[in-house]
Amino acid sequence: MIDKISNPAAAANAYATQAKGIEAPGLESNEKQSFGDILKTKAMDAVQTLRQGEAASARAVTGEASLPEVVGAITASELTLQTVVSIRDRLVTAYQEIMRMPV
Repeated sequence: MIDKISNPAAAANAYATQAKGIEAPGLESNEKQSFGDILKTKAMDAVQTLRQGEAASARAVTGEASLPEVVGAITASELTLQTVVSIRDRLVTAYQEIMRMPV
């Protein structure tokens, strides 16, 4: 997903596809979501993944979870956090570039 963001042509194509309402990869044809709805859904998914990692850590402390389960949940949380931070950084950079544009 991050590779598509770093390629301006792919990002523009994905945006145009979404704006036209054409079926995009990962969306069913009967689902018409706005860009904001998609971002909201993905943000909620990221928060849920982080909460699962925290819950697995808490279960590990009490001895209720196995080591592979804890490692998997924490790895997923770490990857999710790195992805969210990377997307945030790219959005901030894009905003700064837009603000530098002469009007």
